[in-house]
Amino acid sequence: MLCSPKFQSMMEYFNVPLLLLLILSIFSHSDGGSIGVNYGRIADNLPSASKVAELLKSQGLDRVKVYDTDPAVLKALAGSGVKVTVDLPNELLFSAARRPSFAYSWVQRNVAAYHPATQIEAIAVGNEVFVDPQNTTRFLVPAMKNIHSALEKYNFHDDIKVSSPIALSALQNSYPSSAGSFRPDLIEPVFKPMLDFLRQTGSYLMVNAYPFFAYESNSDVISLDYALFRENPGVVDAGNGKHYFSLFDAQIDAVFAAMSAIKYDDVSIVVTETGWPSKGDPNEIGASVENAAAYNGNLVKRILTGGGTPLRPKENLTVYLFALFNEDKKVGPTSERNYGLFYPNEDKVYDVPFTVEGLKHYHDNPTPVTGDRRNSKGTSGNSHSYSGQTWCVANGDEEREKLQVALDFACGEGGADCRPIQPGSTCYDPNTLDAHASFAFNSYYQKKGRAIGTCYFGGAAYVVSIPPKYGKCEFPTGY
Repeated sequence: MLCSPKFQSMMEYFNVPLLLLLILSIFSHSDGGSIGVNYGRIADNLPSASKVAELLKSQGLDRVKVYDTDPAVLKALAGSGVKVTVDLPNELLFSAARRPSFAYSWVQRNVAAYHPATQIEAIAVGNEVFVDPQNTTRFLVPAMKNIHSALEKYNFHDDIKVSSPIALSALQNSYPSSAGSFRPDLIEPVFKPMLDFLRQTGSYLMVNAYPFFAYESNSDVISLDYALFRENPGVVDAGNGKHYFSLFDAQIDAVFAAMSAIKYDDVSIVVTETGWPSKGDPNEIGASVENAAAYNGNLVKRILTGGGTPLRPKENLTVYLFALFNEDKKVGPTSERNYGLFYPNEDKVYDVPFTVEGLKHYHDNPTPVTGDRRNSKGTSGNSHSYSGQTWCVANGDEEREKLQVALDFACGEGGADCRPIQPGSTCYDPNTLDAHASFAFNSYYQKKGRAIGTCYFGGAAYVVSIPPKYGKCEFPTGY
């Protein structure tokens, strides 16, 4: 992995053992450059919360993010020294926004009942709200404000930050990084008031970033080494002249640029989710144990020793790996159930360090099997190669309502060409939601140049490298 310029200059003056001691000293007195982990529980085979608390401590993980406020989990973490981010679910946004009394009661039951014995440091109000099919976006900022007001009543507002994780699909543009911008429909009603709130309360923007999705969708143009923090020639952003050696840095700087474009240069970012799957379906390019180990191991090394991003070189990042365990009850493609760092029996899926001390013995060992996993034979033994071509299709495992909402967006404000799926047109048959949604999603994806996050639709779609087939309908590969 290429070191940051700051790290390289330090290397010129210190030998490696001395440098590691220096880093250990720095990070023992700073909250910057920190690694945490997401503790999801969509599974029926996970260890008890008390065992999980011991696992976190044994691995040197001192930050954890959970997706609810389960009493067993919060009690198990009491006195552990582990800093906790809890979540107010999307389905409660309406009540938290409309009724300050509800927000106060929620904080009373789910925060005040545990803090400070359980060291709650942040509340994630909702999760990726903008892609929630229940249309809760307009309740987000009022809910955040009411939760913060409730914290003030307990005098917790200085200790506990309030924010909300956004997906990269909230960006209108993400490439190049210097052109990063938020979706225009979200700027005035949501982002400006939310960033005002974060600025006033000294909080930070929570961001979920997955270079895996970008690589999977664009493996013909994105280097695997670039996606995995390995040594590579890098990419120069023509807009700002910055030299990027990792896709992760480029994605985060796209968000920084989007904030800068609307005059919020002073708000920080915490990466609340990032990870790489250790297993996937045949069309999930790059999903493998080797790649997951490389991504997470090199990411930890990058965060604990690499400083900030090219756009904000002095800003250390806090990053939460996704996820602690493989979760066997998650729906969707195989990758969804294989992001875990640990199996449910607490064995590691692969060996990566989580601390500066652990980095002393860490080495990324590239092997030939870490390349992409495209099936060059197409379908049914057809010898035609579709290498470099990708399509976006509907995730048939998603709820019908979610698919319909995503289809309506694609054909409406998304600007997809949905004329071929109208009655009497070439792709109307088969007249099924999956077929029509797949055509619309792919049209949107191709029109957007297969850019990062354009085949997501809140989890209702995913990328394939084999051309979809619905009756006689042919899916375009570009416009």
